[in-house]
This record gives sequence, structure tokens and C-alpha cells, in this order.
Amino acid sequence: MGYDNKPNPDDRSDNVEKLQDMVQDTIQNLEAAHETMRFSSGEEKEKIKAKNKRREEAIEGMRQEIKDEAEHNKLD
Repeated sequence: MGYDNKPNPDDRSDNVEKLQDMVQDTIQNLEAAHETMRFSSGEEKEKIKAKNKRREEAIEGMRQEIKDEAEHNKLD
């Protein structure tokens, strides 16, 4: 049995759009968590704050990746 394990070509053409969608989804989750926090107890609030901090860091990382992808697309 011969397997043809060729990797798929690297198609980065829609990465910026996908990343922008991910940023929007993460922002919506962040906003929803802020609403939830209003009705949460102390320990729950702390967990939400920690998760929101990770979300904010992820957003910054995705925004940097969007810049990188945009630069890459200019070179093509």
C-alpha cells in the first residue's frame, strides 16, 4: 500500500480575514464575560478576570499576527 503523504500547499490568502473573525469573537466573549461578572460571586469574578486577561493577551497576539499576515500578503 503506497500512501501519498504530500503536505497541502500553504494557502495564507484568507488568514487575515480568519484572524479578524477570531478577534471579533474573542471581543464578544470578553464583553459577555463582563456582563456575567456583574452577577458573580467573588471567586467567580476572579476566575472571569483571569480568563479575560488571557483573552486580552490573545487579542493582542492575533492583532500582531494580522499585521504579519498583511505584510506577507504585500510581498506576494
